[in-house]
Amino acid sequence: MSVINRKLVIVGDENCGKSCLLFMLTQDQFPEESRPTAKFESFFAQFEIDGKVVQLILWDTAPTLDAIRPLSYPDTDIILLIFSIAYPDSLANIEAKWYDEVRQYCPNVPIILVGNKKDLRHDEHVIKALKIINKAPVTVEEGQAVADKIKAYAYIECS
Repeated sequence: MSVINRKLVIVGDENCGKSCLLFMLTQDQFPEESRPTAKFESFFAQFEIDGKVVQLILWDTAPTLDAIRPLSYPDTDIILLIFSIAYPDSLANIEAKWYDEVRQYCPNVPIILVGNKKDLRHDEHVIKALKIINKAPVTVEEGQAVADKIKAYAYIECS
C-alpha cells in the first residue's frame, strides 16, 4: 500500500479554535482545557483514502509570534486559514493579515478556508454580544465570498 506524506499548517487569529480542531482531528475528542499555542505544536494523523495511506503532520502556529511563525512554512503542502464564525473580525483578518503572510511564504500552496465554531452562529449570547457592537456572526455567504476572493481551494465550516 502506498503512503502519501503531507504537511498541513494551520494559521489564524487567537481563540478561533485552531488547536481544538487539530485535537479533534488527531485524538477524536475535544480537549479538556483550552490553552494558547506556545510556539509551534505538531500533531500527526493517518487516514486511508482510495487504498492509499495518507500521513499528515499538522502544524499549529501561534498567532502572536510574527517573528518565528514563518519558520513553520517551508515544505508546506496545504494551508488551513481558520477564522471563528462567532468573531467577524477574525474573518476580516484573513484578508488583512493571514492571506498576505501565507502567500509571501507559500505562494503556490493550496489554501482551505475554514469557518470554525459554526455551532455559535445561532447562539443567542453571541448574537447579543455582537449586536452591541453592530456586528453579527459570519454567514456562509460571507465566508464563501472571502474564499472566492482569496482563490481558496475550498471553503468549509465546522464546530
